[in-house]
Amino acid sequence: MDSAFVGHVHALRLALTDPRFDACAVTGALTVQPAARAALDKAAALPPTALEGSGPYPDRLAGAVEAAGTAVQRPELGSLVAAVPTTAPERDAATAAVAAVDEEAVRLRSAVKSRDGFFTTFFISPYSRYLARWCARRGLTPNQVTTASLITALVAAGCAATGERWGYVTAGVLLLVSFVLDCTDGQLARYSLQYSTMGAWLDATFDRAKEYSFYAGLALGAARNGDDVWALALGSMILMTCRHVVDFAFNEANHDATANTSPTAALSDRLDSVGWTVWIRRMIILPIGERWAMIAVLTAATSPRIVFYALLIGCAFGALYTTAGRVLRSLTRKAKRTDRAAQALADLADSGPLASALASPRDRALAAGASVGLAVVGSVLITGGAARQAFGDPWLIGTAAVYVIFSGVAVSRRLKGALDWLVPPLFRFAEYTTVLALAAKADVPGALPAAFGLVAAVAYHHYDTVYRIRGGSGAPPRWLVWTIGGQDGRVLLTVVLAAVLPRGTFPVALTAMAVFVALVVLAESIRFWVSSGAPAVHDEGEPA
Repeated sequence: MDSAFVGHVHALRLALTDPRFDACAVTGALTVQPAARAALDKAAALPPTALEGSGPYPDRLAGAVEAAGTAVQRPELGSLVAAVPTTAPERDAATAAVAAVDEEAVRLRSAVKSRDGFFTTFFISPYSRYLARWCARRGLTPNQVTTASLITALVAAGCAATGERWGYVTAGVLLLVSFVLDCTDGQLARYSLQYSTMGAWLDATFDRAKEYSFYAGLALGAARNGDDVWALALGSMILMTCRHVVDFAFNEANHDATANTSPTAALSDRLDSVGWTVWIRRMIILPIGERWAMIAVLTAATSPRIVFYALLIGCAFGALYTTAGRVLRSLTRKAKRTDRAAQALADLADSGPLASALASPRDRALAAGASVGLAVVGSVLITGGAARQAFGDPWLIGTAAVYVIFSGVAVSRRLKGALDWLVPPLFRFAEYTTVLALAAKADVPGALPAAFGLVAAVAYHHYDTVYRIRGGSGAPPRWLVWTIGGQDGRVLLTVVLAAVLPRGTFPVALTAMAVFVALVVLAESIRFWVSSGAPAVHDEGEPA
């Protein structure tokens, strides 16, 4: 850091204490992580006169590090000051600029995400940011707050499982408390710049664990009162997971595409310039804040069946709205998608050894749109067959074999088509819905709860894949995907088990599959996320 530096302490925090970037700089200050140390040493070995530019020495070092191929993060400071004045008048002006800004107010504001839902923005963040500061001043970490949020949600699920009115009311209140803590952990991380790989893993997975555990608690509570809503609970989980895969697959397919414009996207951008439309468009897709608020209120005031009906209707509308818009954007774009994006979609497809064998060799000649067409037809065949045919019908094994063939051929070419981002969510829908349909058709005690557990274990694997790719480290290792069968292998195995096992033992088979998948996936996931090489995937707050 330049000894003549004048600026806010938080400006230095942003540059010197953020562990997510190999190199980070503001005017007059530079820091590097071990991965960029060699580039810094090389630049520092040069005579100062050999460095390009005429600014402060740290700035010229940052330029040399960047020229050597290491990206240098330069945080947006907004109203914060970071300067290296060279004259007395410049120093006086910089000092006055520092005094004119309420640094703590800026720090609190930047702890809140710049883009969030209506409920979170106006009903949670106005006070949760102060809770984050309270936690920071008492030495609490984001991971501790994240864990407290999980524990609170699990207690809420336990209260819902009582089936009593007091339990439902308490569950609704605790679910809202859990959401406040969920917002607080991210704000604490941004406020104190306490980013970590473990925090990334906890934050990325606990939201789903909390929500889906609450679904299970509602189903258990309803069962105590003689109302079986396990199918609704599983349907809600399937809908939410498929919707999230749609979100990620679309973004992953397009974020680095070239010539990536369309009239639909331009219209969306124009609507974003009209303030009230932004909030309406964010609310109608039922994001996590609005969704949890709805679940909490309906849990306290109504019954689990009504909660799930509202959840399915609201989330289905949001999913149709966002997916239709993305399909229109994709069809009107002339984007050229990259090999990296195609590989990410192939990884999200989660193909096992059967589909992978059919997918070789890669890039076989297929007509435009064939991949998504095959995925649609295969998904309709297997889910329709599971729903319409009698439980245990051996003909469904043939349908499952056709699905495996279609899913393998669908990923036999690089997924660069306009709608190829739909392939992974179609596979998720096919697998999860087949499990739901077979469990419902079995019509024996324990089948639907066992199916819920199996889909939850597999969904964890798929979320883990999403966040590994988002962090830039690629998909889970192939041995893991193949050990748990891939989506195609699990579909075929589930259908075979339904055909060959007695109806009463089918729940035991589903439970065994769920336990096996959960143990293998969790062991590898924990090993990866606590390793030193795991990426941090925290989102950014509002620029200071």
